[in-house]
Amino acid sequence: MNAQRPYTRFAWAVLGWNFLVILWGAFVRATGSGAGCGSHWPLCNGEVVPPSPSVQTMIEFTHRLTSGLALIGVLALVWFARRLWPRGHAVRRWAWASLGFIIIEALLGAGLVLLEYVEQNASAGRALYLCAHLTNTFLLLAALAGTAWHSMTEERWRFGAVSGWMRAALAAVLLASITGAIAALGDTVFPAVSMLEGIRQEFSADSPALLRLRLMHPVVSVAAAVVVLAAAFQQVRGQLQRAITVWVVVQLAAGAVNVILLAPVWMQLLHLALGASLWLLVFSSTLPSLRPGR
Repeated sequence: MNAQRPYTRFAWAVLGWNFLVILWGAFVRATGSGAGCGSHWPLCNGEVVPPSPSVQTMIEFTHRLTSGLALIGVLALVWFARRLWPRGHAVRRWAWASLGFIIIEALLGAGLVLLEYVEQNASAGRALYLCAHLTNTFLLLAALAGTAWHSMTEERWRFGAVSGWMRAALAAVLLASITGAIAALGDTVFPAVSMLEGIRQEFSADSPALLRLRLMHPVVSVAAAVVVLAAAFQQVRGQLQRAITVWVVVQLAAGAVNVILLAPVWMQLLHLALGASLWLLVFSSTLPSLRPGR
């Protein structure tokens, strides 16, 4: 048991590190640094360590280094789970799931580079790719949180035990975040010079599809907020209910500020951080020890 407590702390630390890596990945996209290492992967501009790198190269190279450390951290979770818990234990399963998701994450990241879905690429393929990337990212965060939580208790999370309300809340947060990824891509590739100009672009029949799709995000976000709040008041109690409520309100406000300020990089990162945090809060509310009546 003594060895399991450090494992729990390490598991939460790995979750926190991956959270930061995800934000840095968004910084790479928002600053147009995705091609900082050219079309090379895993090498950077054909080198292990690029000589005389540009700012964009440093941003992309740093993301690759931090992602590599994240992968090592998850590998360590699997290794120590195998040593501390018996075969078939939930911690082992969740750690293996985390490893699977982070490997997919690495492959998706490599695909962005090799397919040149970077910089000003506004193709439908890139938009779909980012949607898949965001979905896998959120599943990775949930798997890491599940690994840490299962190392603290003998209770077990089962999807079948999650209420319909909370399933709807998870789906709502994920869908809102996916449309947010599309909106963020539109902000990066087609930045507006003013809020009125941005609105005109979105409603213009001549605008690229990516800009018109940007309209989905605020509509889906408001609908998702209603679903999440309803689920929270139906199924969650205490501090977690209050946290979810506050997070939903703050996230909606952040989205409005993001539009008003024309999506500056720092605001995009804050918006993503709030969205990922809300996903983890909603997922946490599905854990057995935090459900009502426990």
